[in-house]
Amino acid sequence: MTRSNTSLAADPGHARLRVEGNPERERRFYKAYGLTISSELALPELEPTAPAAADIVIAVGPIDYPKPSLEAGTAFRFEPRHQYLAWQAVGAFLISDACRIVVDPAPGIDDQLIAFPLLGPVMALLLHQRGLLILHASAIAVGGRSAIFMGDKGAGKSTTAGAMISAGHGLLSDDVVALDLSSPDEPMIVPGFPQLKLAADAAAAIPIRQAEVRPQVHPAIDKAQHRLHGGFSPDKVPVTRLYILERGEKAAISPLPEVEALSAVIKFSYVTRFGRPALVGDFATRHLRHCAGLAGHIGVCRLEVPTGLGRIGEAVALIEQDLASDERAR
Repeated sequence: MTRSNTSLAADPGHARLRVEGNPERERRFYKAYGLTISSELALPELEPTAPAAADIVIAVGPIDYPKPSLEAGTAFRFEPRHQYLAWQAVGAFLISDACRIVVDPAPGIDDQLIAFPLLGPVMALLLHQRGLLILHASAIAVGGRSAIFMGDKGAGKSTTAGAMISAGHGLLSDDVVALDLSSPDEPMIVPGFPQLKLAADAAAAIPIRQAEVRPQVHPAIDKAQHRLHGGFSPDKVPVTRLYILERGEKAAISPLPEVEALSAVIKFSYVTRFGRPALVGDFATRHLRHCAGLAGHIGVCRLEVPTGLGRIGEAVALIEQDLASDERAR
């Protein structure tokens, strides 16, 4: 396979890339997280854009790192300028200088399946390397304010986000939430792309208008991709409230003390999924500073969501009320 010829542009401060096309693959251009992405993989999840200088280049080619064994299933390696992530069943990904991703697909794997780790953990790690704080969460824009939903697997992050969209609010990001903390007094959510993943029962209970349900790409993936044609908020929004989702008998919100808030932000930051080895060099110090700054400036609350999809509207109404009261208090 022909390698893509990729070089840094003359101005390294902008970390933009010049790319010579790979004749074996069509190069497409997309927008996500405020960045222009040039990709040799088809990524219909993202918003297409006109060809332009790319902030991120995604190329397809061989990677010279050891592949994971069948027994291990995965292999990760983290260095200050390069990060390697590989899944035996899908393929390998090499991130370089926070601006280039090389993808080495496993035999017989198509672009649709590759997109799951590429737009999830791989993109999360690249955005982390670019200086953003990345949360494993869902984020919704509510009239100039925002709600970020964090929680353990199965807590209902995407389901609650879907209910908020159904109520007329806009999706900012699902699964990978990127925060720009360059202004410590006003952290901002950087919009991702208009897609929400929902389990079948949640999708049946929550009507989301103007959404295209994409075909299931693998039997082991239990959530369907809902490509939104409406209900997406494309502009940055200040971070207003972080909610830690838990199941309860009734909808209830209670603020967390600052120490618990910091612990929750660290726990649900995306990079912690890879453990301490991912925080190489000065990334550990910066990550802790970002988490502490967010927890110290933004209200972090426990949100109890009533058990049963038929009562999700109670949580939506309470979130709307909570955000409205925050606005009145300013």
